[in-house]
Amino acid sequence: MIAADNFSLTHEDAQAIDDCWNRIGVHGDKSCPLLSEHIHCRNCAVYSAAATRLLDRYALQQKDRGQVSTAAESEVKTRSLLMFRLGEEWLGLATRSLVEVAPLQAIHSLPHQRSRALLGVANVRGALVACLSLVELLGLDGTGSVASDMRVMPRMLIIAAHGGPVVVPVDEVDGIHAIDEHILEAASRSGTQASAKFTRGVLPFKGRSLRWLDEEQLLSAVTRSLT
Repeated sequence: MIAADNFSLTHEDAQAIDDCWNRIGVHGDKSCPLLSEHIHCRNCAVYSAAATRLLDRYALQQKDRGQVSTAAESEVKTRSLLMFRLGEEWLGLATRSLVEVAPLQAIHSLPHQRSRALLGVANVRGALVACLSLVELLGLDGTGSVASDMRVMPRMLIIAAHGGPVVVPVDEVDGIHAIDEHILEAASRSGTQASAKFTRGVLPFKGRSLRWLDEEQLLSAVTRSLT
């Protein structure tokens, strides 16, 4: 597990949302009288309503969050990027946008989806977190080849969006790498990124072409998908 910061959603948001599924539901003592009717908490209107309130919070919180300062980055020679794969394409995202790399969790769909990119919600340490499709946001081909190496495990990235953490599933994570800023500057000046959505540049990495994502544009798109 790769952590970029402490995951704070469970402490702050549990006070606003009654996570009854963790107390009396399938993750608790199973004493809820509605379980006999719904079988699982995800089929219950209370669970769906909690997920909807979570999504509404993104719209309210985004006004109170400042932009991430880039002053410290101007003093360093390298920049840390998380390298990951979606289908056949490799991408890099600045670690300042990353909260954690976590094991793949079940995604529970929601009725009346607000956007095509919204997959549903995932239960992360007892807290409901919105789950989005980067394939949809980036306009990628979702029918890419599946890795034949059985050691390659899909993961979930927990990203610090403007309104709060969101989860995005990915096919593979290579790791966090420090990239020389001269290489990144050259990639951003090359003009290769013009045809790719939310992309600052394309650079070589381990014999691959890696797409360096513009985190501010991407996070803005994430926020729009939740509001």
